[in-house]
Amino acid sequence: MTVEQKIAKFLAAPAFGVAGASANREKYGNRILRCYLQHGRRVVPINPREPEVEGARAVASVADLPPDVASLSIVTPPPVTEQLVEQAIARGIRNVWMQPGAESDRAVARCEAAGVNVIADGSCLLVVLGYHEG
Repeated sequence: MTVEQKIAKFLAAPAFGVAGASANREKYGNRILRCYLQHGRRVVPINPREPEVEGARAVASVADLPPDVASLSIVTPPPVTEQLVEQAIARGIRNVWMQPGAESDRAVARCEAAGVNVIADGSCLLVVLGYHEG
């Protein structure tokens, strides 16, 4: 599949999870979450310390995501990304997008071995969907 096809498959999900979602509006985990919201997408932030982020009810872990979440955006340091990928595979997530800076060769290989659609080429959701501060 081309990167464009992988992105189209990722974005076709009924709902999205954001690992690394932050209440701090300066952080990329917050911007990724707001980008989904700006585009009318159903999104669930993953943050074990916040009950909600940007008005969306948060869950503590990947395992706690609702069943309709099929795509996961990861905005974490690579060692955390590797742990999250294992949780995503166990949870049955079919699509993983490692945002720039979150990529890990080990996590990419693990996704590929498990048949998970993975995007980790430097593509950024904020650019693909279009994001504006607000």
